[in-house]
Amino acid sequence: MPYEDQVYGCPADVGLQMISGKWKPRILYELFQGTRRFGELQRAIPDISRHVLTVHLRELEHAGIVRRTVYAEVPPKVEYTITDYGRSFEPILEALVHLGEEYIASHKDERNS
Repeated sequence: MPYEDQVYGCPADVGLQMISGKWKPRILYELFQGTRRFGELQRAIPDISRHVLTVHLRELEHAGIVRRTVYAEVPPKVEYTITDYGRSFEPILEALVHLGEEYIASHKDERNS
């Protein structure tokens, strides 16, 4: 019988839940490049809506992957950065990028047919 935590269930499922979705890997990719403001993230990922970006950033913050820093200025300044814990996801995303690149390269001929 596989290991399952009595509260959270399968640890692999928990890990995937934290970074799964259409936009979370892309958000993390952008934040691995450095600290970003909300508008910078939105410009870097133009197809994401403001609402979805906000929801995903909150979820990543709640999971301890992203840190949100609010500066007491007018207008308000908010920055997002990867936490030390969030950095532990970088090799996982790098592996996914590598798998995607391999898949694209191996199916290039099929697309051109």
